[in-house]
Amino acid sequence: MKVPHDTRIVVADGSRALFLRNAGDDAMIDLAVLENEEHDNPPTREQGTDKPGRFNDAGPGRSAVADTDWHELEKERFAHHLAERLQKMVHNHPETKLILVAPPKVMGEMRPALHKEVTQCVIGEVTKDLTNHPVAEMEKILKAD
Repeated sequence: MKVPHDTRIVVADGSRALFLRNAGDDAMIDLAVLENEEHDNPPTREQGTDKPGRFNDAGPGRSAVADTDWHELEKERFAHHLAERLQKMVHNHPETKLILVAPPKVMGEMRPALHKEVTQCVIGEVTKDLTNHPVAEMEKILKAD
């Protein structure tokens, strides 16, 4: 993957995002950390304690309604929050080049939420979870893709 000088790379998962900038060039990627954002997202068992809802069926008995996965809902909200944040960044600097790195599920949640301005600035996507990798490892992975 080509990562031009001054390209912004956003490495995210469902609860944190790392904002990077390529201080190097296409041949020699040198990622500099601009910002690290973390979103508190405890497990569902700590977020929702209610029993699942129930409703009466047409016949005898009652049916249970599936539990809400609060942890997954927070991941979706965080993906939408990132999309809004990227829109603000691109709106202020329309010449920005972006590379998005996120696991497939998060990317799938974020992609439709991206504003048209942002999608025009995206020059690459990597559907992998790299948030736990060191920056040097991210550089190698971006070069290889």
